[in-house]
Amino acid sequence: MTAEIIISSVILLISVVPIIMIGIIQYRSKEPVGFWSGKKPPRKAQITDVKAYNRKHGLMWILWGVGLVFCFVCGLFMGGEMAGYLCMIEVIGGILVMVAYHEKLNRRYCKRDGEK
Repeated sequence: MTAEIIISSVILLISVVPIIMIGIIQYRSKEPVGFWSGKKPPRKAQITDVKAYNRKHGLMWILWGVGLVFCFVCGLFMGGEMAGYLCMIEVIGGILVMVAYHEKLNRRYCKRDGEK
């Protein structure tokens, strides 16, 4: 193993562990979870199924973290540069997919105005 791979692996772990921890915390949360930095999460009364809403948000974060590790490991077999490219694609694509999925979950689980 070269120093480059070791350093890259350590940086990846430092980056991915908090992402997966966020997912686990959100997955287990009893209160509705948020997604955006600085934006307050919806209140319990605004969500139709808090447990499903939280689990899907938590799974989204966990899968993103696992996807980063998977891209890195696959990239290592194709060469160090490829690992970097795959991880960049996963980060940018993952964020875009997460934003779209968050909006989908809000449309599915958030009550509309006037809805009981």
